[in-house]
Amino acid sequence: MSNSMKGMVAGLVATLVLSGLLLLKSNMELMPDLNIIRLLTVLGGITTVQAWMDHFIVGVVVWGLLFGVYDSLASRPAPWLKGIIFGVFAWLVMMVAFMPLAKAGIFGSRLGPIAAVVTLAYHLLYGAVLGTTYGLLTVWIPAKAPEGSPQA
Repeated sequence: MSNSMKGMVAGLVATLVLSGLLLLKSNMELMPDLNIIRLLTVLGGITTVQAWMDHFIVGVVVWGLLFGVYDSLASRPAPWLKGIIFGVFAWLVMMVAFMPLAKAGIFGSRLGPIAAVVTLAYHLLYGAVLGTTYGLLTVWIPAKAPEGSPQA
């Protein structure tokens, strides 16, 4: 399985876990101001369904593919820790690019200081699941040797 495919599969698993957490938080009415899907609808002038689609496209395709590239460049640390490091990177991108565009301020300052902490926790979880899943896929489905190359 290629790094790209492993990244997207791991991205899907991590996005599903994060989405479940987002739905749970929403149903419990915790921090109603911090609703990522609502922020996406505001940012793009799109429907809730389209916002969920965007959420999955970013989590699976964008971050999944980028994690596959990151993994191929970094030989260390363990996959789960690579995922956490990557999650922090994704969080920083969200805080300095997405939040201001969604009119929530840099680091979500208009939503209050807890917004940055909660979104960091989301991204740490996403990254840990992403890296762990990617690492497990690497063990379970190793990359095939190219045709004609000597087998180890």
